[in-house]
Amino acid sequence: MNLEEWLEYLEQCHPSTIELGLERISKVAGKLPIDFTNTRIITVGGTNGKGSTVSMLSSILEEGGYTTACYTSPHLLVYNERVKLGSRFATDEELCHSFAAVEAAREDIKLTYFEFGTLAALQLFSEYQPDFMLLEVGLGGRLDAVNILDPDIAILTNVALDHMDWLGDTREAIGYEKAGIFRNNKPALVGEANPPESVESSARDLGAHLLVNGGSFIARHTGNELWDWEGARAGEENKKGAGEPSGNTKNSKLRLENLPRNNYPLDNCATVVQAVTLVAPEISPTQIAAGLSTTQLPGRFQQVVHDDVGLVLDVAHNPHAAHRLAAQMKAQYPDQAIYIVVAMLSDKNYQEVLAIYDLLEPQWYLAGIQEDRGLEAKILYNCLSDVSVDKAQSFDSVIEAYTAAHTAVKSLRERDKEAVILVTGSFFTVSAVLELI
Repeated sequence: MNLEEWLEYLEQCHPSTIELGLERISKVAGKLPIDFTNTRIITVGGTNGKGSTVSMLSSILEEGGYTTACYTSPHLLVYNERVKLGSRFATDEELCHSFAAVEAAREDIKLTYFEFGTLAALQLFSEYQPDFMLLEVGLGGRLDAVNILDPDIAILTNVALDHMDWLGDTREAIGYEKAGIFRNNKPALVGEANPPESVESSARDLGAHLLVNGGSFIARHTGNELWDWEGARAGEENKKGAGEPSGNTKNSKLRLENLPRNNYPLDNCATVVQAVTLVAPEISPTQIAAGLSTTQLPGRFQQVVHDDVGLVLDVAHNPHAAHRLAAQMKAQYPDQAIYIVVAMLSDKNYQEVLAIYDLLEPQWYLAGIQEDRGLEAKILYNCLSDVSVDKAQSFDSVIEAYTAAHTAVKSLRERDKEAVILVTGSFFTVSAVLELI
């Protein structure tokens, strides 16, 4: 089978898109020739920022001379994006080879699409034998497929309300699920300064060495697009009791100055630097700076020009991410009109997301998503206030909405008026525009 045929087959292997649990995938993994004895593993969970965190880690580690393999999800354009070997995506042939290996090993065990893909990635990584393997959690953490492996370091970027049907409807409940990637006597990094109490209690129960942003490590803006970082040195993270915030004594701190800003949240950047200093302390500040500067991730505040019109593409799809994106738009485009193309899924908090973007006073181009969970544009339209409705149009598809927004902004530019298009709300929204341009 070719890759397209394999992916169609994977969708039919299990009656449910999602079925959390480790029993099935663990049984199949035990039958595969997977060996990571010489590979260090970093698992990255959290509500937002997982993909950018993995990308920054990979970029810095590669700058330091290490080989990396990355597993992320979902993809924007092609499945191959999910499985990265160094600086390249896995080929169709490599993926088909790994899918065949998993199929032979699973026998009559039913695997979900994500479980099957996770095992295929691990099988390929085992053949590749990278120095570091970076695994992005798909959903939650405790019962997610990647949690069958024991990481050398676990990162929890943040905890916000999302996927509540699966993880719970409070930050405490979601934090407990996400903290399930922590391991006994291993560093557990938390990228937000005030995590739910359940995260700290889970670290204590699991015996992990907890390092929390704002205490164990911290980043400070210094102006001129630079920032300073201070955090725990390698070895210092183990000096406090398990589950207690580590590295708080002043003489144990490591300080790095004049690190470059990029388009990703500073909290995530600070967490990445702390992780690197623990797992590869010999990597120099210059290499860290170079890795931060060169990290690129499609669909995360991705700025492009299409037919003389500036675009920002961002997959933000929950209130936490929308707040960050709105702040970035205000900071980088303070004097430009914003034309926003939005399409979302029905299981997201679209009402609050639209309210956040409304503060940008945009021209709205609302679109429907033709997927099982997709919202019709008229539902988004009905969520807008009476004032905003006067600036809103709705369309059946993302392409129709984007084409109308592009035509309007290009007309403005021809009259020397500045405007930018923001494409957001879902991976489906961003991928549709990326395919077009």
